[in-house]
Amino acid sequence: MHKKLYRLTYILPVVLILAFTSEKQDAETSEMNRFIDKLMEEMTLEEKIGQLTLFTSDMDHTGPFMREHYLDDIQSGRVGAIFNAYTAEYTRELQRMAVEETRLGIPLLFGYDVIHGHRTIFPIPLGETATWDMEAIQESARIAALEATAEGLHWTFSPMIDVTRDPRWGRIAESSGEDPFLTAQVARAKVRGYQGDNLKDLHTMLATAKHFAAYGAPQAGRDYHTVDMSELVLRNKFLPPFKAIIEEDIATFMTAFNDMFGVPATGSEYLLKQVLREEWGFEGFVVTDYTSINEMVPHGFARDNKHAGELAMNAGVDMDMQGAVYNDYLAELVAEGKVSERTIDQAVRRILIMKYKLGLFEDPYRYSDPQRKAELVMTEENLEFARDFSRKSIVLLKNDDNVLPLSDDVRSIALIGPMGDNQRDLIGSWSAAGDYTRSVTLRQGIINRQGDRTRINYTLGTTVLEEDRSGFPAALRAAAQSDVVIMALGEHYWQSGEAASRSSIDLPGLQEELFDEIVKLGKPVIVVLMKGRPLTLENVDEKASAILETWYLGTTTGDAITDVLFGDYNPSGKLPVTYPRNVGQIPIFYNARNTGRPESDSKFTSKYLDVSNSPLYPFGYGLSYTNFDYSDIRLNTSEIPMNGTLTASVTITNTGDRFGEEVVQLYTRQLVGSITRPLKELKGFEKIALEPGESKEVTFELTWKDLAFYNAKNLFRAEPGEFHLFIGTSSEDVKQTTFTLLE
Repeated sequence: MHKKLYRLTYILPVVLILAFTSEKQDAETSEMNRFIDKLMEEMTLEEKIGQLTLFTSDMDHTGPFMREHYLDDIQSGRVGAIFNAYTAEYTRELQRMAVEETRLGIPLLFGYDVIHGHRTIFPIPLGETATWDMEAIQESARIAALEATAEGLHWTFSPMIDVTRDPRWGRIAESSGEDPFLTAQVARAKVRGYQGDNLKDLHTMLATAKHFAAYGAPQAGRDYHTVDMSELVLRNKFLPPFKAIIEEDIATFMTAFNDMFGVPATGSEYLLKQVLREEWGFEGFVVTDYTSINEMVPHGFARDNKHAGELAMNAGVDMDMQGAVYNDYLAELVAEGKVSERTIDQAVRRILIMKYKLGLFEDPYRYSDPQRKAELVMTEENLEFARDFSRKSIVLLKNDDNVLPLSDDVRSIALIGPMGDNQRDLIGSWSAAGDYTRSVTLRQGIINRQGDRTRINYTLGTTVLEEDRSGFPAALRAAAQSDVVIMALGEHYWQSGEAASRSSIDLPGLQEELFDEIVKLGKPVIVVLMKGRPLTLENVDEKASAILETWYLGTTTGDAITDVLFGDYNPSGKLPVTYPRNVGQIPIFYNARNTGRPESDSKFTSKYLDVSNSPLYPFGYGLSYTNFDYSDIRLNTSEIPMNGTLTASVTITNTGDRFGEEVVQLYTRQLVGSITRPLKELKGFEKIALEPGESKEVTFELTWKDLAFYNAKNLFRAEPGEFHLFIGTSSEDVKQTTFTLLE
């Protein structure tokens, strides 16, 4: 066949399919708009305001329940969405009231904090990010959506994509760490997992980008506190993940509690109108965080709740979570001419569109099916995935003399510490509908694998918080009688997460004191850390034989950690956040800008008198049971035009005797810019798997967009000049080369 004719016969069907698909989508959109137009013509102002109101359900030991006055609001059409309501049976009954007992029968939207799993609990977000495995992260969100939608939920308040550089802030546990590029990739994966390709698919749900914006940078690391930064820092470091997620058609945004440029985020026209709507073209709806409209009053930005409602609605907030401000004052504000009904109509339309896209107007009960719940929740398949995902989240921080992995034939293990046989803390904060009694402890995980082959001398030793040394003697005896010691240390689940900031991030209680006593025995001591944030571990790092960072891994914790301890899985996690040596180094992060007096032997340079500037563990760091050798970097050219593409390649070889996975990381540095530029910036990564002796070439491509930044005029531009390019196993352990971006 003639080449031109071949191309035509190949391209023409594709063009026809795309045209047909586009026409079908246009027809569906037109039908949706006609339906919503007709519905809104019938709605009173009070019914419209009801759609902008989100109230909570409650839970006690007998199950979920609604407060009586909220039931009245549902039955009178004064509420359009409910959060914290789940189970198929309960949501079905609430939906029945909304559909069958109100004038227009508009279905409710049910939301919930499905953050790292629903019933099957996965690693906390900081831990899942440590996998650097976007396919696994997407799958975890898909399974979470599968389980949540089977229990009547339509909407999750996830992903949280606040970049944060301060481990004192408790919600670092819910973040993806300090890097905007990595955070953006995780956010994209989670939105794809939650929302799928079509929201009418029963297994998908609306996702929420939160908290908009810069919530992860509170002064002193104190939750809900003031945020103060330049617009350059905001646009270059804290907004990129939010901008990236727009491209995934995320359904909703949530406002932040903090202020920005002196204006609370919930009342910020700059954030919600200029940036989100006008610059980025976001078409979904914006919901507040819990009572954040009301909180503009103590902020000193609003005179009272009524004034706060006026500011929020006119700034672009579509839905009021729990504050009842819109419910109480919007009609009055319209009557006074302070809020236009057209503004309210725009907000209502955005919410009704999402309900329509979910198929709720076709069948409001479609998500509330007890049979689906029985078939899809906490299945063996879900638990099997959770175990593998949890293993991938574990970071090997230290492994002197290859003390790990343990031999199958180890005769005795002393398991000591408050996290060794602890179920409650394993599922972490924001564990949704998770049942901690289903979680596998580390002690049980070792028993599951070793059975009678290994004697486990378990003792608590000390609690997380109490100043009680009465368990020390038993711990020392257990250690003395064992071949190896595993110390399971960390925080309680409630010591990280929302409203859980800490001014000291040492191991709490007497755990470190007990560790010091055990180490004196001269036995190999393996420390297993379970926690929601980086801790200051300089003493532990100095004395331990091996250290595993395991975060809170969720339902399958014990089995996953045991897999790593005994080498059934070779650890591949990498840190998504820098670990400080002590709290005085905070904030410390890898992509800082340089100073005019960088650290040197001279006293009069930027450094501390009592500690190095370097972190304890750098961003991107994580060891393996095997070794990976990196070749020198190969570039396709040393000079690229502004419209060109730079290709950077490196060959990685597994030089050890075990199968292993490696996260290959690419960073750049622009040496001179119109504003000072970071020392390094992550621009790409790839996770690869290699058998012993196997090699693989990894290739990255960069264009001007990858090198661009917001300049002093707030323009997104790439600037010509010389760049360093780094590829390696962490932000510090890299190969380096140079290229030039031309005019």
